[in-house]
Amino acid sequence: MVKHQPLQVYERQLCLSCLTGIYGCRWKRYQRSHDDTTKWEFLWSLILFITFSLLLVWFYFWWEAHNDYNEFNWFLYNRSGEWSDGTVPILATTAAGFTYIAFLMILALCHIAVGQQLNLHWLHKIGVSAALLTTAIGFISVNQTWGEEWAVIPVSLQATGPFLHLGALVAVTALAWLVAGQIARTEKIRFQVVVLLLYLSVLLGLYMAPLSITSPCIMDHANLTPRPDVIGHQGAPMLAPENTILSFQRALQMNVSGLEADVAISFDGVPFLMRDRTLRRTTDVGKVFPARQLDDASSFNWTDLHSLNAGQWFLKDDPFWTVQSMAQREVMLVGNQGVCSLEQLLRLASLHNQTVVFSLRRPPHRHPCYHSWINDTLEVIRLSGIPQHLVMWTPDWDRGQVRQVAPGLQQTSVEKLPPQVLHQQGISSLLLRYSQASPYDIREFSRSNVSVTLYTVNEPWLFSVLWCSGVSSVSSEAPNILRKVPYPIWLMSPDEYCLIWVAADLISFTVVIGIFVFQNYHIIRWRLSGMHSYNPEQIMLSAAVRRSSRDVNIMKEKLIFSEVSNGVGSAEDLYMENGFDYYNNEGISH
Repeated sequence: MVKHQPLQVYERQLCLSCLTGIYGCRWKRYQRSHDDTTKWEFLWSLILFITFSLLLVWFYFWWEAHNDYNEFNWFLYNRSGEWSDGTVPILATTAAGFTYIAFLMILALCHIAVGQQLNLHWLHKIGVSAALLTTAIGFISVNQTWGEEWAVIPVSLQATGPFLHLGALVAVTALAWLVAGQIARTEKIRFQVVVLLLYLSVLLGLYMAPLSITSPCIMDHANLTPRPDVIGHQGAPMLAPENTILSFQRALQMNVSGLEADVAISFDGVPFLMRDRTLRRTTDVGKVFPARQLDDASSFNWTDLHSLNAGQWFLKDDPFWTVQSMAQREVMLVGNQGVCSLEQLLRLASLHNQTVVFSLRRPPHRHPCYHSWINDTLEVIRLSGIPQHLVMWTPDWDRGQVRQVAPGLQQTSVEKLPPQVLHQQGISSLLLRYSQASPYDIREFSRSNVSVTLYTVNEPWLFSVLWCSGVSSVSSEAPNILRKVPYPIWLMSPDEYCLIWVAADLISFTVVIGIFVFQNYHIIRWRLSGMHSYNPEQIMLSAAVRRSSRDVNIMKEKLIFSEVSNGVGSAEDLYMENGFDYYNNEGISH
């Protein structure tokens, strides 16, 4: 009498149906196959893997580029003329695409684990193709329009490299289960050798990868330099409108050591703070002077500039998603901000004994101050009463004259030059983008008594890396965030890292050996038993514990006929012993 299959068998069949159904729309048992994957489907598996790899890099890039989201949005504004957070759709589509492709990758690996033929459904092929195409277009677009941002990847690897290595080691170690299973199931020696050599090559590469991993945070704790000074770039633009008095006041409340601003010259010669060429984004010029909203900011006189509101845009656009957390009183203060002059900023900095650094934009050619812009700015510095040593002077124009008029200014270059050249030009400071100076460069400048300030540093991981590199100060749009970083996020000595490296490699090697022994125990058992004659079907049957019932039944039948021919027993007895109904030729449960 044939017994009903146990519940576990139905559950196993249901899981297998879901696996093959979702991946290849093969929901029925007769649609599944343990045959070798066709070359066409193997090609699609390769395309799926390439798409996954590209999306993984794309996802990592945008995750680490969070430090520069505001820069990206400002770049989009300059191209389109409209302010919006362009990172939101990019992040949403990236997350959706990566989740979808990663899910397909997991399904493909599960197919390999259970010995099922890979057969990606045509709808998924369209989805994979679309993901690959859009990701490739994304790479090309970023490379052409925001190419300098790729530098964030090698910089971020200084912070994440050791941990990404451990994660990759865990993943490749876990893949040993699939590799060992494939080697145990296949009958092709060449395929076994190729798969094994490929896997061992990847594993060995990961074992030796720490030799190429460098991070300034792998250092002796005693060699850690003092915490870098934080300069408020445009004040604290996450808490108040950029380049306004309120923004600089909020930055001072965050214990910054300096203030940084962007300076332009008004039509009547008053230096004022403005980042953009026009006033559209950060003022209500479209409401007050609608016919002049596209005019250069330097074409307005100070009276007109002083009449504009420079705070309402912040409440409307909410560039850093912080307005919702503001109290009503703070909202009123923000909404009443006006355009700030350079003299106001200098007086505020002098009152708090803080350093001021600013970039100075030369007026257009027909501007009344086109030739006097340097002298006009120096005169404002003199009238403000701020000590000259608190001002970092960045314009390269007429440095010799500037040193004669104001010898106490900190001469600062925005161009990376050798220390000898800087000393010859009387320059004592550098103001560079964070990707322009390596840890080695920072150490060399420090030995030459050249202070280095790097911008724009908003993320704790980047601040920690630069801290370990020995940088003297950073310029940040997020002093409120960096204030909460009293120590590098992670710091370990070379001996500690070496110990972690060796321990991880030993654990991984032990696990891999254990998996291969466990997955191939049947072959090892037969070879160590000293038997000179054995049935290949017995070995394959032992290896097929995760194959479908159809393949197991075929191998059982081969084993039965082989043993009958050797006189081991009758066919009926062997059929019943191996779980078959002799008359119906159907599997039964024990």
